[in-house]
Amino acid sequence: MSSGIPPTSEKPRILIVGAAGQVGRELQRTFADCGPIVAVDRESVDLAVPDQIRDLVRSANPQIILNAAAYTAVDRAESEPDLAMAINAHAPRILAEEALRLNALLVHYSTDYVFDGSKPEPWTEDDAPNPLSVYGATKLAGEQAIQNIGGNYLIFRTSWVYGPHGNNFLFTMLRLARERAKLSIVDDQFGSPTTSIELADATRAIVSGALAGQFGGPQQWAGLYHMTCSQSTTWCGLAQAIFARAGKLLEGKLPVVTPIATADYPTPAKRPRNSVLSNARLNDRFAVRLAPWQAALDAVFQALEHGSGQAAVPAQSPVPPQ
Repeated sequence: MSSGIPPTSEKPRILIVGAAGQVGRELQRTFADCGPIVAVDRESVDLAVPDQIRDLVRSANPQIILNAAAYTAVDRAESEPDLAMAINAHAPRILAEEALRLNALLVHYSTDYVFDGSKPEPWTEDDAPNPLSVYGATKLAGEQAIQNIGGNYLIFRTSWVYGPHGNNFLFTMLRLARERAKLSIVDDQFGSPTTSIELADATRAIVSGALAGQFGGPQQWAGLYHMTCSQSTTWCGLAQAIFARAGKLLEGKLPVVTPIATADYPTPAKRPRNSVLSNARLNDRFAVRLAPWQAALDAVFQALEHGSGQAAVPAQSPVPPQ
């Protein structure tokens, strides 16, 4: 397998898919000086239409494809399985086919929800997936499609993603804190909150190293890796950490938080109880370690306090309606 690395005198052409999302926006930041970027979102390409994806890649003719697009409405996917499969599985397969044709590097992001949560220890890449939801099943299908096609690819499984932009748990908590004096939040699901900032920074470090030949040829580094911030908490623990840092943004109006069980907040899609991922393979292969989730959360608040980011509301949250 060829490396697909351009001559050192040239900067690689980069295609970012899902550029308007929280990870896509950070990828535009971290790769800004890496080479010319074509950044597209749902306004310019429909990932449920295969021909649009092929036309996009062939027009951009990239040497690096960063796929930050996904159908992430976990509960709604239960009633829209075909659309979720089209975006989360079929679109990555087409991107992998086009990347192989171009001998380009494809970077794709997957999810901790490919696991059923039954293991008490952190999940490794060698553990057998068993998704509980349509969302998890479609993301797993996307992983498998890329692996079956092969080529120069990196799949990064991550978890509980949020950041200073986009639809995420952080902004939901800030909104609810302004609306309610009391919040009940799920406290028996465990994961590693991971920021879009940390994901993008780690991706840039790994891609740059791969293109520079630091990790050998693709036969040595291509594959699936877990990529999350270190340490873990629950949704309730994350909410409490958010409020502990949000005094300025909320003008001191902090809600009382009550921990509840998953059983007290039934949702259309089942969530894994434990979806903490082991990052050992990522650390061993690339010597890359993401920050502890608490420090990463601090960095997001620093960005917000400097005027970066805009509050938005996600489709689902582990917080029951009032």
